[in-house]
Amino acid sequence: MSSEKQAEEAIVSSLNETMEHEEEDQGDNSVFSVKSLLWHGGSVYDAWFSCASNQVAQVLLTLPYSFSQMGMLSGIILQVFYGVLGSWTAYLISVLYIEYRTRKEKENVSFKNHVIQWFEVLDGLLGPYWKAIGLAFNCTFLLFGSVIQLIACASNIYYINDKLDKRTWTYIFGACCATTVFIPSFHNYRIWSFLGLGMTTYTAWYLTIAALVHGQVEGVTHQGPTKLVLYFTGATNILYTFGGHAVTVEIMHAMWKPQKFKYIYLLATLYVFTLTIPSASAVYWAFGDQLLNHSNAFSLLPHSAWRDAAVILMLIHQFITFGFACTPLYFVWEKVVGMHDTKSICLRAVSRLPVVIPIWFLAIIFPFFGPINSAVGSLLVSFTVYIIPALAHMLTYKSASARKNAAEKLPCFLPSWTAIYAVNTAIVIWVFVVGFGLGGWASMTNFIKQVDTFGLFAKCYQCPPSPSSKHH
Repeated sequence: MSSEKQAEEAIVSSLNETMEHEEEDQGDNSVFSVKSLLWHGGSVYDAWFSCASNQVAQVLLTLPYSFSQMGMLSGIILQVFYGVLGSWTAYLISVLYIEYRTRKEKENVSFKNHVIQWFEVLDGLLGPYWKAIGLAFNCTFLLFGSVIQLIACASNIYYINDKLDKRTWTYIFGACCATTVFIPSFHNYRIWSFLGLGMTTYTAWYLTIAALVHGQVEGVTHQGPTKLVLYFTGATNILYTFGGHAVTVEIMHAMWKPQKFKYIYLLATLYVFTLTIPSASAVYWAFGDQLLNHSNAFSLLPHSAWRDAAVILMLIHQFITFGFACTPLYFVWEKVVGMHDTKSICLRAVSRLPVVIPIWFLAIIFPFFGPINSAVGSLLVSFTVYIIPALAHMLTYKSASARKNAAEKLPCFLPSWTAIYAVNTAIVIWVFVVGFGLGGWASMTNFIKQVDTFGLFAKCYQCPPSPSSKHH
Protein backbone atom coordinates (compact mmCIF):
# COMPACT_ATOMS: atom_id res chain seq x y z
CA MET A 1 0.00 0.00 0.00
CA SER A 2 2.90 2.34 0.80
CA SER A 3 4.34 1.84 -2.70
CA GLU A 4 0.99 2.85 -4.19
CA LYS A 5 0.98 6.01 -2.11
CA GLN A 6 4.52 6.80 -3.21
CA ALA A 7 3.55 6.28 -6.84
CA GLU A 8 0.54 8.56 -6.42
CA GLU A 9 2.70 11.24 -4.81
CA ALA A 10 5.22 10.95 -7.63
CA ILE A 11 2.48 11.39 -10.23
CA VAL A 12 1.04 14.44 -8.49
CA SER A 13 4.55 15.85 -8.12
CA SER A 14 5.13 15.32 -11.83
CA LEU A 15 1.88 17.10 -12.58
CA ASN A 16 2.93 20.05 -10.45
CA GLU A 17 6.34 20.29 -12.10
CA THR A 18 4.81 20.13 -15.57
CA MET A 19 2.38 22.93 -14.82
CA GLU A 20 5.08 25.04 -13.19
CA HIS A 21 7.38 24.58 -16.19
CA GLU A 22 4.53 25.67 -18.47
CA GLU A 23 4.07 28.75 -16.34
CA GLU A 24 7.76 29.59 -16.64
CA ASP A 25 7.82 28.99 -20.39
CA GLN A 26 4.73 31.08 -21.03
CA GLY A 27 5.54 33.81 -18.53
CA ASP A 28 9.09 34.22 -19.88
CA ASN A 29 10.45 35.18 -16.46
CA SER A 30 8.16 38.23 -16.21
CA VAL A 31 6.55 37.16 -12.93
CA PHE A 32 6.82 40.62 -11.43
CA SER A 33 6.01 42.59 -14.54
CA VAL A 34 2.78 44.48 -15.02
CA LYS A 35 1.92 42.20 -17.93
CA SER A 36 2.21 39.14 -15.70
CA LEU A 37 0.19 40.77 -12.94
CA LEU A 38 -2.73 41.72 -15.18
CA TRP A 39 -2.62 39.21 -18.01
CA HIS A 40 -1.10 35.91 -16.94
CA GLY A 41 -3.02 34.20 -14.14
CA GLY A 42 -3.00 30.62 -12.90
CA SER A 43 -3.34 30.72 -9.12
CA VAL A 44 -6.10 29.39 -6.89
CA TYR A 45 -7.37 32.96 -6.55
CA ASP A 46 -7.51 33.39 -10.32
CA ALA A 47 -9.58 30.22 -10.58
CA TRP A 48 -11.94 31.43 -7.84
CA PHE A 49 -12.45 34.78 -9.55
CA SER A 50 -13.00 33.02 -12.89
CA CYS A 51 -15.61 30.66 -11.43
CA ALA A 52 -17.47 33.32 -9.45
CA SER A 53 -17.36 35.85 -12.29
CA ASN A 54 -18.48 33.34 -14.90
CA GLN A 55 -21.21 31.79 -12.78
CA VAL A 56 -23.37 34.87 -12.38
CA ALA A 57 -23.77 37.52 -15.06
CA GLN A 58 -26.97 38.51 -16.87
CA VAL A 59 -28.84 35.85 -14.89
CA LEU A 60 -28.86 38.32 -11.99
CA LEU A 61 -31.40 40.29 -13.98
CA THR A 62 -33.65 37.31 -14.70
CA LEU A 63 -33.77 35.70 -11.25
CA PRO A 64 -36.47 38.12 -9.98
CA TYR A 65 -38.49 37.03 -13.03
CA SER A 66 -37.98 33.41 -11.93
CA PHE A 67 -39.09 34.28 -8.39
CA SER A 68 -42.33 35.72 -9.78
CA GLN A 69 -42.92 32.43 -11.60
CA MET A 70 -42.32 30.14 -8.63
CA GLY A 71 -42.61 32.21 -5.46
CA MET A 72 -39.92 33.49 -3.11
CA LEU A 73 -39.60 30.43 -0.87
CA SER A 74 -39.14 27.99 -3.75
CA GLY A 75 -36.75 30.42 -5.43
CA ILE A 76 -34.47 30.61 -2.41
CA ILE A 77 -34.59 26.86 -1.68
CA LEU A 78 -33.84 25.91 -5.29
CA GLN A 79 -30.96 28.38 -5.49
CA VAL A 80 -29.31 26.69 -2.53
CA PHE A 81 -30.18 23.20 -3.81
CA TYR A 82 -28.86 23.70 -7.35
CA GLY A 83 -25.87 25.65 -6.03
CA VAL A 84 -24.82 22.65 -3.92
CA LEU A 85 -25.64 20.24 -6.77
CA GLY A 86 -23.59 22.29 -9.23
CA SER A 87 -20.66 22.43 -6.80
CA TRP A 88 -20.72 18.65 -6.48
CA THR A 89 -20.70 17.99 -10.22
CA ALA A 90 -17.94 20.60 -10.68
CA TYR A 91 -15.99 18.60 -8.10
CA LEU A 92 -16.61 15.41 -10.13
CA ILE A 93 -15.35 17.12 -13.29
CA SER A 94 -12.20 18.21 -11.46
CA VAL A 95 -11.60 14.65 -10.22
CA LEU A 96 -12.01 13.26 -13.74
CA TYR A 97 -9.63 15.88 -15.15
CA ILE A 98 -6.95 14.93 -12.60
CA GLU A 99 -7.53 11.23 -13.34
CA TYR A 100 -7.14 11.81 -17.08
CA ARG A 101 -4.12 14.07 -16.72
CA THR A 102 -2.42 11.71 -14.27
CA ARG A 103 -2.83 8.73 -16.62
CA LYS A 104 -1.42 10.75 -19.50
CA GLU A 105 1.49 11.96 -17.36
CA LYS A 106 2.38 8.31 -16.70
CA GLU A 107 2.52 7.85 -20.48
CA ASN A 108 4.86 10.86 -20.74
CA VAL A 109 2.34 12.87 -22.74
CA SER A 110 3.11 16.60 -22.83
CA PHE A 111 0.36 19.21 -22.89
CA LYS A 112 2.56 22.16 -23.69
CA ASN A 113 0.72 24.46 -26.13
CA HIS A 114 -2.36 22.25 -25.79
CA VAL A 115 -5.43 23.03 -23.69
CA ILE A 116 -7.21 19.96 -22.34
CA GLN A 117 -10.98 20.11 -22.77
CA TRP A 118 -13.88 18.20 -21.29
CA PHE A 119 -14.57 16.09 -24.38
CA GLU A 120 -10.91 14.99 -24.39
CA VAL A 121 -11.19 13.90 -20.76
CA LEU A 122 -14.27 11.84 -21.65
CA ASP A 123 -12.46 10.38 -24.66
CA GLY A 124 -9.40 9.39 -22.64
CA LEU A 125 -11.40 7.84 -19.80
CA LEU A 126 -14.47 6.38 -21.52
CA GLY A 127 -13.86 6.28 -25.28
CA PRO A 128 -14.99 7.97 -28.51
CA TYR A 129 -18.75 7.67 -27.98
CA TRP A 130 -18.53 9.66 -24.76
CA LYS A 131 -16.26 12.11 -26.52
CA ALA A 132 -18.94 12.70 -29.16
CA ILE A 133 -21.67 13.12 -26.52
CA GLY A 134 -19.58 15.52 -24.45
CA LEU A 135 -18.53 17.53 -27.49
CA ALA A 136 -22.09 17.87 -28.79
CA PHE A 137 -23.67 18.96 -25.50
CA ASN A 138 -20.80 21.16 -24.34
CA CYS A 139 -20.37 23.02 -27.61
CA THR A 140 -24.11 23.55 -28.06
CA PHE A 141 -24.48 24.83 -24.50
CA LEU A 142 -21.53 27.20 -24.84
CA LEU A 143 -22.83 28.38 -28.20
CA PHE A 144 -26.21 29.33 -26.71
CA GLY A 145 -24.52 30.64 -23.57
CA SER A 146 -22.72 33.11 -25.81
CA VAL A 147 -25.98 33.88 -27.60
CA ILE A 148 -27.61 34.72 -24.27
CA GLN A 149 -24.84 37.21 -23.44
CA LEU A 150 -25.41 39.05 -26.72
CA ILE A 151 -29.16 39.15 -26.14
CA ALA A 152 -28.54 40.48 -22.63
CA CYS A 153 -26.27 43.24 -23.96
CA ALA A 154 -28.99 44.49 -26.29
CA SER A 155 -31.67 44.18 -23.61
CA ASN A 156 -29.64 46.17 -21.08
CA ILE A 157 -28.32 49.01 -23.24
CA TYR A 158 -31.89 49.72 -24.37
CA TYR A 159 -32.66 51.04 -20.87
CA ILE A 160 -30.01 53.73 -21.32
CA ASN A 161 -30.53 54.51 -25.00
CA ASP A 162 -33.79 53.48 -26.66
CA LYS A 163 -33.20 55.45 -29.84
CA LEU A 164 -32.03 52.19 -31.39
CA ASP A 165 -34.09 49.02 -31.16
CA LYS A 166 -32.71 45.90 -29.45
CA ARG A 167 -31.99 44.11 -32.72
CA THR A 168 -29.73 46.96 -33.88
CA TRP A 169 -27.96 46.89 -30.53
CA THR A 170 -27.42 43.15 -31.04
CA TYR A 171 -25.63 43.87 -34.33
CA ILE A 172 -23.39 46.41 -32.59
CA PHE A 173 -22.54 44.25 -29.58
CA GLY A 174 -21.97 41.23 -31.78
CA ALA A 175 -19.15 43.16 -33.44
CA CYS A 176 -17.79 44.29 -30.05
CA CYS A 177 -17.82 40.77 -28.57
CA ALA A 178 -16.04 39.41 -31.63
CA THR A 179 -12.89 41.08 -30.29
CA THR A 180 -12.63 38.26 -27.70
CA VAL A 181 -10.91 36.25 -30.44
CA PHE A 182 -7.72 38.07 -29.43
CA ILE A 183 -7.70 36.67 -25.86
CA PRO A 184 -5.55 33.53 -26.14
CA SER A 185 -6.71 31.43 -23.14
CA PHE A 186 -8.08 31.48 -19.60
CA HIS A 187 -4.62 32.40 -18.33
CA ASN A 188 -5.28 35.82 -19.81
CA TYR A 189 -8.55 36.53 -18.02
CA ARG A 190 -6.87 37.45 -14.71
CA ILE A 191 -7.78 41.15 -14.63
CA TRP A 192 -11.07 40.57 -16.47
CA SER A 193 -12.28 38.02 -13.92
CA PHE A 194 -11.43 40.35 -11.05
CA LEU A 195 -13.19 43.32 -12.67
CA GLY A 196 -16.13 41.18 -13.77
CA LEU A 197 -16.88 40.00 -10.26
CA GLY A 198 -16.67 43.56 -8.97
CA MET A 199 -19.18 44.62 -11.63
CA THR A 200 -21.72 41.91 -10.78
CA THR A 201 -21.28 42.63 -7.08
CA TYR A 202 -22.14 46.29 -7.68
CA THR A 203 -25.13 45.37 -9.85
CA ALA A 204 -26.49 42.83 -7.35
CA TRP A 205 -26.35 45.28 -4.47
CA TYR A 206 -27.72 48.08 -6.63
CA LEU A 207 -30.76 45.87 -7.39
CA THR A 208 -31.18 45.04 -3.71
CA ILE A 209 -30.86 48.59 -2.37
CA ALA A 210 -32.80 50.24 -5.21
CA ALA A 211 -35.72 47.83 -4.75
CA LEU A 212 -35.81 48.37 -0.98
CA VAL A 213 -35.57 52.16 -1.34
CA HIS A 214 -38.26 52.13 -4.03
CA GLY A 215 -40.56 50.11 -1.80
CA GLN A 216 -43.50 48.03 -2.88
CA VAL A 217 -45.54 49.28 -5.82
CA GLU A 218 -49.17 50.11 -5.17
CA GLY A 219 -51.35 47.02 -5.13
CA VAL A 220 -48.39 44.65 -5.36
CA THR A 221 -49.27 40.95 -5.42
CA HIS A 222 -47.13 37.85 -4.91
CA GLN A 223 -49.28 35.02 -6.24
CA GLY A 224 -46.56 32.72 -7.58
CA PRO A 225 -46.61 29.89 -8.26
CA THR A 226 -49.88 29.90 -10.18
CA LYS A 227 -49.09 27.47 -13.02
CA LEU A 228 -46.86 24.43 -13.29
CA VAL A 229 -45.50 25.70 -16.60
CA LEU A 230 -44.28 28.89 -14.95
CA TYR A 231 -42.99 27.08 -11.88
CA PHE A 232 -40.74 24.70 -13.79
CA THR A 233 -39.67 27.44 -16.21
CA GLY A 234 -38.40 29.42 -13.23
CA ALA A 235 -36.78 26.32 -11.73
CA THR A 236 -34.81 25.60 -14.90
CA ASN A 237 -33.53 29.18 -15.02
CA ILE A 238 -32.08 28.57 -11.54
CA LEU A 239 -30.66 25.25 -12.73
CA TYR A 240 -29.05 27.25 -15.55
CA THR A 241 -27.71 29.83 -13.06
CA PHE A 242 -25.62 27.28 -11.17
CA GLY A 243 -24.64 25.31 -14.25
CA GLY A 244 -21.85 27.61 -15.33
CA HIS A 245 -19.14 24.98 -15.00
CA ALA A 246 -19.08 23.96 -18.65
CA VAL A 247 -15.69 25.70 -18.70
CA THR A 248 -14.36 23.97 -15.55
CA VAL A 249 -11.74 21.91 -17.36
CA GLU A 250 -10.36 24.90 -19.24
CA ILE A 251 -10.15 26.93 -16.00
CA MET A 252 -8.41 24.01 -14.26
CA HIS A 253 -5.94 23.63 -17.11
CA ALA A 254 -5.04 27.30 -16.75
CA MET A 255 -4.04 26.69 -13.11
CA TRP A 256 -0.46 26.03 -12.10
CA LYS A 257 -1.68 23.35 -9.68
CA PRO A 258 -5.07 22.13 -10.93
CA GLN A 259 -5.51 19.52 -8.19
CA LYS A 260 -6.24 22.45 -5.85
CA PHE A 261 -9.40 23.26 -7.78
CA LYS A 262 -11.63 20.70 -6.02
CA TYR A 263 -13.47 23.04 -3.64
CA ILE A 264 -13.02 26.32 -5.50
CA TYR A 265 -16.37 26.10 -7.27
CA LEU A 266 -18.17 25.57 -3.95
CA LEU A 267 -16.45 28.62 -2.44
CA ALA A 268 -17.37 30.64 -5.52
CA THR A 269 -20.99 29.49 -5.22
CA LEU A 270 -21.18 30.54 -1.58
CA TYR A 271 -20.13 34.05 -2.60
CA VAL A 272 -22.60 34.05 -5.49
CA PHE A 273 -25.41 33.28 -3.00
CA THR A 274 -24.71 36.66 -1.36
CA LEU A 275 -25.44 38.31 -4.72
CA THR A 276 -28.35 36.32 -6.12
CA ILE A 277 -30.57 35.67 -3.09
CA PRO A 278 -30.79 39.24 -1.68
CA SER A 279 -31.22 40.89 -5.10
CA ALA A 280 -33.86 38.51 -6.43
CA SER A 281 -35.77 38.57 -3.14
CA ALA A 282 -35.75 42.37 -2.86
CA VAL A 283 -36.84 43.03 -6.45
CA TYR A 284 -39.61 40.41 -6.23
CA TRP A 285 -40.75 41.89 -2.90
CA ALA A 286 -40.97 45.35 -4.45
CA PHE A 287 -42.61 44.55 -7.78
CA GLY A 288 -44.26 41.15 -7.29
CA ASP A 289 -46.24 39.77 -10.21
CA GLN A 290 -45.35 42.67 -12.49
CA LEU A 291 -42.12 40.76 -13.10
CA LEU A 292 -44.04 38.07 -15.00
CA ASN A 293 -44.03 40.43 -17.99
CA HIS A 294 -40.62 41.97 -17.31
CA SER A 295 -37.86 39.38 -17.55
CA ASN A 296 -35.17 42.07 -17.12
CA ALA A 297 -35.17 43.60 -13.62
CA PHE A 298 -33.74 46.88 -14.96
CA SER A 299 -37.00 47.55 -16.79
CA LEU A 300 -38.94 48.14 -13.56
CA LEU A 301 -36.41 50.18 -11.61
CA PRO A 302 -36.57 53.97 -11.99
CA HIS A 303 -34.05 55.70 -14.20
CA SER A 304 -31.07 57.07 -12.28
CA ALA A 305 -27.31 57.47 -12.52
CA TRP A 306 -26.97 54.42 -10.26
CA ARG A 307 -29.02 52.32 -12.67
CA ASP A 308 -27.09 53.60 -15.67
CA ALA A 309 -23.84 52.65 -13.92
CA ALA A 310 -25.20 49.15 -13.23
CA VAL A 311 -26.25 48.77 -16.87
CA ILE A 312 -22.83 49.85 -18.16
CA LEU A 313 -21.00 47.56 -15.74
CA MET A 314 -23.21 44.63 -16.74
CA LEU A 315 -22.50 45.33 -20.40
CA ILE A 316 -18.78 45.13 -19.76
CA HIS A 317 -19.23 41.98 -17.71
CA GLN A 318 -21.33 40.37 -20.42
CA PHE A 319 -18.47 41.01 -22.84
CA ILE A 320 -16.20 39.15 -20.39
CA THR A 321 -18.70 36.30 -19.95
CA PHE A 322 -19.09 36.07 -23.71
CA GLY A 323 -15.35 35.48 -23.86
CA PHE A 324 -15.57 32.85 -21.13
CA ALA A 325 -18.26 30.93 -22.99
CA CYS A 326 -16.67 31.35 -26.41
CA THR A 327 -13.06 30.52 -25.55
CA PRO A 328 -13.65 26.74 -25.30
CA LEU A 329 -15.45 26.94 -28.64
CA TYR A 330 -12.44 28.77 -30.08
CA PHE A 331 -10.19 25.96 -28.82
CA VAL A 332 -12.37 23.29 -30.43
CA TRP A 333 -12.45 25.16 -33.72
CA GLU A 334 -8.68 25.73 -33.64
CA LYS A 335 -8.15 21.99 -33.22
CA VAL A 336 -10.51 21.28 -36.13
CA VAL A 337 -8.69 23.65 -38.51
CA GLY A 338 -5.22 22.80 -37.22
CA MET A 339 -4.43 26.19 -35.67
CA HIS A 340 -4.38 25.27 -31.96
CA ASP A 341 -0.58 24.95 -31.74
CA THR A 342 0.03 28.21 -33.60
CA LYS A 343 1.85 30.78 -31.45
CA SER A 344 0.72 33.81 -33.45
CA ILE A 345 -2.19 35.48 -31.66
CA CYS A 346 -3.29 37.23 -34.86
CA LEU A 347 -3.45 34.01 -36.89
CA ARG A 348 -5.42 32.29 -34.13
CA ALA A 349 -7.76 35.28 -33.90
CA VAL A 350 -8.51 35.19 -37.62
CA SER A 351 -9.15 31.43 -37.49
CA ARG A 352 -11.59 31.95 -34.61
CA LEU A 353 -13.86 34.48 -36.33
CA PRO A 354 -16.17 31.88 -37.97
CA VAL A 355 -17.28 30.82 -34.46
CA VAL A 356 -18.78 34.26 -33.75
CA ILE A 357 -20.98 34.41 -36.87
CA PRO A 358 -23.58 31.73 -35.91
CA ILE A 359 -23.74 33.18 -32.38
CA TRP A 360 -24.53 36.60 -33.79
CA PHE A 361 -27.18 35.13 -36.10
CA LEU A 362 -28.91 33.08 -33.37
CA ALA A 363 -29.06 36.10 -31.06
CA ILE A 364 -30.98 37.96 -33.75
CA ILE A 365 -33.35 35.05 -34.40
CA PHE A 366 -34.17 34.32 -30.73
CA PRO A 367 -34.02 37.62 -28.79
CA PHE A 368 -36.10 36.23 -25.90
CA PHE A 369 -34.16 37.42 -22.88
CA GLY A 370 -35.23 35.26 -19.91
CA PRO A 371 -37.20 32.44 -21.57
CA ILE A 372 -34.14 31.34 -23.58
CA ASN A 373 -32.22 30.86 -20.31
CA SER A 374 -34.74 28.31 -19.11
CA ALA A 375 -34.79 26.49 -22.46
CA VAL A 376 -31.00 26.23 -22.49
CA GLY A 377 -31.01 25.18 -18.83
CA SER A 378 -33.43 22.29 -19.29
CA LEU A 379 -32.24 20.93 -22.64
CA LEU A 380 -28.49 21.51 -22.44
CA VAL A 381 -27.27 22.42 -18.94
CA SER A 382 -29.12 19.46 -17.40
CA PHE A 383 -26.95 17.05 -19.41
CA THR A 384 -23.75 19.05 -19.87
CA VAL A 385 -22.98 19.90 -16.27
CA TYR A 386 -25.16 17.59 -14.17
CA ILE A 387 -26.04 14.25 -15.79
CA ILE A 388 -22.95 13.58 -17.95
CA PRO A 389 -20.35 14.31 -15.20
CA ALA A 390 -22.22 12.11 -12.70
CA LEU A 391 -22.53 9.22 -15.18
CA ALA A 392 -18.93 9.62 -16.36
CA HIS A 393 -17.63 9.48 -12.78
CA MET A 394 -19.59 6.29 -12.04
CA LEU A 395 -18.42 4.58 -15.23
CA THR A 396 -14.79 5.65 -14.82
CA TYR A 397 -14.58 4.04 -11.38
CA LYS A 398 -16.90 1.09 -11.93
CA SER A 399 -14.11 -1.48 -11.55
CA ALA A 400 -12.44 -2.30 -8.25
CA SER A 401 -8.98 -1.67 -9.74
CA ALA A 402 -10.00 1.80 -10.99
CA ARG A 403 -11.30 2.70 -7.54
CA LYS A 404 -8.18 1.31 -5.87
CA ASN A 405 -5.81 3.24 -8.15
CA ALA A 406 -7.83 6.46 -8.32
CA ALA A 407 -5.59 9.53 -8.61
CA GLU A 408 -7.77 11.44 -6.16
CA LYS A 409 -8.86 10.16 -2.76
CA LEU A 410 -12.52 10.23 -1.76
CA PRO A 411 -13.63 13.49 -0.13
CA CYS A 412 -13.49 13.55 3.68
CA PHE A 413 -17.21 14.36 3.91
CA LEU A 414 -18.19 11.33 1.78
CA PRO A 415 -15.51 8.64 2.30
CA SER A 416 -17.50 5.78 0.78
CA TRP A 417 -17.80 4.66 -2.82
CA THR A 418 -21.32 3.39 -2.11
CA ALA A 419 -22.34 6.86 -0.92
CA ILE A 420 -20.68 8.48 -3.96
CA TYR A 421 -22.63 6.22 -6.31
CA ALA A 422 -25.87 6.83 -4.40
CA VAL A 423 -25.45 10.62 -4.66
CA ASN A 424 -24.53 10.47 -8.35
CA THR A 425 -27.47 8.20 -9.16
CA ALA A 426 -29.86 10.53 -7.32
CA ILE A 427 -28.51 13.51 -9.27
CA VAL A 428 -28.95 11.74 -12.61
CA ILE A 429 -32.54 10.74 -11.82
CA TRP A 430 -33.55 14.12 -10.34
CA VAL A 431 -32.08 16.26 -13.10
CA PHE A 432 -33.37 13.98 -15.86
CA VAL A 433 -36.94 13.89 -14.52
CA VAL A 434 -37.28 17.38 -13.02
CA GLY A 435 -34.68 19.40 -14.95
CA PHE A 436 -34.87 17.86 -18.39
CA GLY A 437 -38.35 16.30 -18.33
CA LEU A 438 -40.61 18.75 -16.50
CA GLY A 439 -38.25 21.66 -17.05
CA GLY A 440 -37.97 20.93 -20.75
CA TRP A 441 -41.73 20.75 -21.13
CA ALA A 442 -42.30 24.00 -19.24
CA SER A 443 -39.47 26.03 -20.76
CA MET A 444 -40.24 24.98 -24.33
CA THR A 445 -43.94 25.72 -23.81
CA ASN A 446 -43.00 29.21 -22.60
CA PHE A 447 -40.41 29.64 -25.36
CA ILE A 448 -42.92 28.71 -28.08
CA LYS A 449 -45.36 31.19 -26.54
CA GLN A 450 -42.74 33.94 -26.94
CA VAL A 451 -42.23 32.97 -30.60
CA ASP A 452 -46.00 33.05 -31.21
CA THR A 453 -46.34 36.41 -29.46
CA PHE A 454 -43.30 38.29 -30.74
CA GLY A 455 -42.16 36.19 -33.72
CA LEU A 456 -38.65 35.18 -34.76
CA PHE A 457 -36.26 38.05 -35.50
CA ALA A 458 -38.31 40.25 -33.11
CA LYS A 459 -37.13 43.81 -33.58
CA CYS A 460 -37.57 44.88 -29.97
CA TYR A 461 -38.53 42.10 -27.53
CA GLN A 462 -40.66 43.31 -24.58
CA CYS A 463 -40.13 46.95 -25.50
CA PRO A 464 -42.77 49.47 -24.33
CA PRO A 465 -45.34 50.21 -27.00
CA SER A 466 -44.60 53.94 -27.17
CA PRO A 467 -41.89 56.41 -26.19
CA SER A 468 -44.15 57.78 -23.46
CA SER A 469 -43.74 54.54 -21.49
CA LYS A 470 -39.99 54.67 -21.86
CA HIS A 471 -38.98 54.18 -18.24
CA HIS A 472 -41.90 52.05 -17.07
